[in-house]
Amino acid sequence: MNQYEHIIVGAGFAGLCMAIKLREAGMNDFVILERNAHLGGTWYDNAYPGAACDVESHLYSFSFEPKADWSRYFGPQEEILSYLDHCAEKYQLNPHIHLNNTITKAVYDEKEGLWTVTASNGESYTGRNLINCSGGLSEPAYPDIKGLNTFGGELFHSARWDKKYDITGKSVAVIGTGASAIQIVPAIVSKVKHLDLYQRTAPWILPKKDGVIPRWRKALFDRLPFLRRLYRSRLYWRNELMAIGFVVNPGVMRFGGKIVIHHLRKAVKDEALRKKLTPRFVLGCKRILLSNEYYPALTQPNVNVITDGIQEIVPDGIMTSDGVVHKTDAIVLATGFQAAEGVLRYEVKGKGGLDLNDAWKEGAEAYLGTSVPGFPNMYIVVGPNTGLGHSSMLLMIEAQACYIMQALKTLRLKGARSADVKKEVEKEYNEEIQSKLSKTVWQSGGCVSWYQTKSGKNVTLWPGFTFTFMQRTQQFEPDKYEWS
Repeated sequence: MNQYEHIIVGAGFAGLCMAIKLREAGMNDFVILERNAHLGGTWYDNAYPGAACDVESHLYSFSFEPKADWSRYFGPQEEILSYLDHCAEKYQLNPHIHLNNTITKAVYDEKEGLWTVTASNGESYTGRNLINCSGGLSEPAYPDIKGLNTFGGELFHSARWDKKYDITGKSVAVIGTGASAIQIVPAIVSKVKHLDLYQRTAPWILPKKDGVIPRWRKALFDRLPFLRRLYRSRLYWRNELMAIGFVVNPGVMRFGGKIVIHHLRKAVKDEALRKKLTPRFVLGCKRILLSNEYYPALTQPNVNVITDGIQEIVPDGIMTSDGVVHKTDAIVLATGFQAAEGVLRYEVKGKGGLDLNDAWKEGAEAYLGTSVPGFPNMYIVVGPNTGLGHSSMLLMIEAQACYIMQALKTLRLKGARSADVKKEVEKEYNEEIQSKLSKTVWQSGGCVSWYQTKSGKNVTLWPGFTFTFMQRTQQFEPDKYEWS
């Protein structure tokens, strides 16, 4: 049995941030359990062609570990993963990271006040505090399509891209038009013989102000750090202004839609194709996407945008609702992740054997997206209702990590065995969150998205500005918890 004071699950941005804060506080008795063969989380999993961030590089990096030499304004996957490697090495985290450890169960022992975590490789770990950093977008969502397992060609999810498979000269079908698809399609269109894109809903796509960062600017940021800080601050407040349309006055988004329509008309001259690609819901109701290459890629002669529903997958292709079989060599499932309906990816048992799945049967909830009543000393980074539609998730991660650090220090100062958020505190908080969400574009925009559960409850997004979340998590309040 491996014994530690703190057990961190996941070695992505959230897990590394939490570990760095522990080390800064001199709390070095911790382990990071990572299921993959390498750290990085989503930036290790999502290594498909064209993978990149849709938040500016200088904002999508830790505030305490800036990088002056980002190659592009929006970081590509390889560079982001390299940045995470750098952070792990600089803060001496690698000795704490146990790779190839897929967690299957976490059980709380009330008598001892300890968590026991079991991995699929047979290893077990015990710790006073369990900090889940596995992320909200870590489990691929596979579509419920008849015949999915009967396909005779190559089939894989975008988050499990088969790098051994050569798509050159092949006919490829891409199912989905979300954030992954709009990066994959432009990246492979010139390599494949033919590409069928299966679209259920046309997304809103804004121009992406991307490009190579000039050498002089990188040198300036390196030699004059205050200019880099000013640039990051500018990015931050520009993005925060976007939240006005999401959470303050959704009516603003209708005007923003005109920019997208202009972008579409400029890129797509064919009227029939343009009609297919025109969104039918309010801007911002679903995730807003950024791309300069997506629309031009769809105008290529070897691309066909299919809007007929998929009836079933057959051994040699995809049959649509009109009865036509579209033959293909490979199918890429760009169908996103289990977000609203997903919970932690392993079994969690709290006080009295309470199962987290049962606690969240009406939809995931947590106080400040961090603490769940009945699960003492368990904290979640990127938990329920901490997601953003307008800015960098690293802002939320850092805020939660600092809040959790206060909780851990308070536990130590009190000489307590456990801290468990009060039920009434969590209940009141989430009633407030859902009330605010009802007035946002995500609930009033008239669309169904992965932000919501099947019942329509939004359990993923934060209904406010990032600075309001930072304010809420800035001061840990011991009276909100029960101590033993």
